[in-house]
Amino acid sequence: MSTILISGGTVLTQDAQGTVYDPGYVLVEDDRIEAVGAGHYPSWGEPGFQVDQEIDASLMAVMPGLVNAHSHLFQTFVRGMADDKPLLQWLETAIWPVMRAVTEEEMYLASLLGLVENIRSGATSVIDNQYIHTNQGNDDAVFRAAKESGIRLKIARGWADMNYHEAFMETADTVVAELERLLETWHGAENGRLSVESGPVIPWGCSDEAMRRTYALAQEWGVGTHIHTAESEPEVKMLIEQRGLRHVEWLEAIGCLGPDTELVHSVWLSEEEIDLVAQREAMIIHCPVSNMYLASGIAPITELRRRGVGVALATDGAGSNNSQDNMEVLKFTACLQKVGTLDAMSLLPEDVLQMATWGGARAMGLEQEIGSLEPGKKADITVVDLNAPHIMPVHRPASALVYNANGRDVDTVIVDGQVLMRDKQVQFLDEKALLAECRAANRRLFERGGVRVGG
Repeated sequence: MSTILISGGTVLTQDAQGTVYDPGYVLVEDDRIEAVGAGHYPSWGEPGFQVDQEIDASLMAVMPGLVNAHSHLFQTFVRGMADDKPLLQWLETAIWPVMRAVTEEEMYLASLLGLVENIRSGATSVIDNQYIHTNQGNDDAVFRAAKESGIRLKIARGWADMNYHEAFMETADTVVAELERLLETWHGAENGRLSVESGPVIPWGCSDEAMRRTYALAQEWGVGTHIHTAESEPEVKMLIEQRGLRHVEWLEAIGCLGPDTELVHSVWLSEEEIDLVAQREAMIIHCPVSNMYLASGIAPITELRRRGVGVALATDGAGSNNSQDNMEVLKFTACLQKVGTLDAMSLLPEDVLQMATWGGARAMGLEQEIGSLEPGKKADITVVDLNAPHIMPVHRPASALVYNANGRDVDTVIVDGQVLMRDKQVQFLDEKALLAECRAANRRLFERGGVRVGG
């Protein structure tokens, strides 16, 4: 049995009561939280009491690991390629030209780089919407990176069967066969850290037939359906011209809107669509930085939450952010709703942390396992250093985490009881060597893809 004792810090449990212990402790045994409480662990200092690792969290916040509920890890290799462009133009100039030339090994390296960045900014879980299938092994390469890093990863296996770049379109038969293969190979692997769900990329790229078929299979398999929805106004107009329906209306019409549907972005929702989302108990995944970067608009998060809709937070891919800083997302989430509603009270720090932890746990399908620090739950824990000039003094820990801290303040990250980062040092690889390898691989990819950088 392996034991870790985290003590001396401010413990934000994120339990249903919002309990905070200041100071407090968290005791981990193997992959589970054994105890959480105020002050020192009762047996601490007694003769014979021993733990394998003791982490002094004095002047730090101890919280459930953040969940990055929507990313495209491969995009670490195209960040900064198409700044200042709207969504559809960004796809045509940054994503499609390069990624049609990517190899399985480059997919692995880009994903590993993205996972290191996520861990460094406090994420213990990531949902990767992986839709680049120029090689059959691309999804396996992402899972391999996750296996080696120790992070909790779900791949929303992306697909489009119409109206998309020809290099990235597939038949419904191919999509189903690959989903089945990935479920058999990876779903539940690594002590349950790795999982799979269906990831139809966009409504205007998915046929009714393929959507119904994959949604029914996902329900049969007990996994979710993860889809970009109403991200930009031109996309909504495209679907109205194509089918006479808005995005959520279409999902409802074909029977693919329910509690297991994850709607990414959801910026351009009508009042009727908001009602539908609430009635069907669908999940919203909010990507505020990406929505600002691409000038997509402001998602109605305050109104959705008012109607009881569950919301998770995400960075989106590094191509439209341009980072994977999960701590940064917290501040942008709060501030974007304030400016959008002209209400300074529209989202409080506690609300934001709830979305980043509880909401993320639901998006992962792991509400009973992660999202709060409680005995019996998985030991997915993030420790954030609050002893810094841009944070001190700390009057309210939740406020300091949301409005002051950033990814560079994350000190320790634990997933499944394994320490992935401690004292701001990644434990599972040589980070400098990875960066050098990624630079070389990225150069080869761009040369092979015929894409010129700069100028």
